[in-house]
Amino acid sequence: MTGDDRGLRFPEVNIGKMSESLIDNYKARHRHPLNRLSHSIGIPMIAVSLPLFFFSWRWALALFVVGWVFQFVGHAIEGNQPAFLSHPIHLLVGPWWLVRRVAEAVGLMRSTQNRER
Repeated sequence: MTGDDRGLRFPEVNIGKMSESLIDNYKARHRHPLNRLSHSIGIPMIAVSLPLFFFSWRWALALFVVGWVFQFVGHAIEGNQPAFLSHPIHLLVGPWWLVRRVAEAVGLMRSTQNRER
């Protein structure tokens, strides 16, 4: 437990372990290759759409909607609901998972299989 000058006590949070736990949960809900593919397409579409709203709202809206369609189609194939329906923090886990996969693919990060050894 950690505290402050007023004597308040806060539980210690290990961000690394929390991140790994969220990623492990994410992986468990995204095992089907078509679901992973749909997320690999849909997540970047959604991410690109957000800043694009400042320049072309029609293109941004189209990317945003189609990106989410990819997400829900993937979960229909997988046979489960998106995790963000249970907790909104999971809206950030998908992009983090994709960044990690890209970083591993280009050699910027060791894969999780190598880290476990």
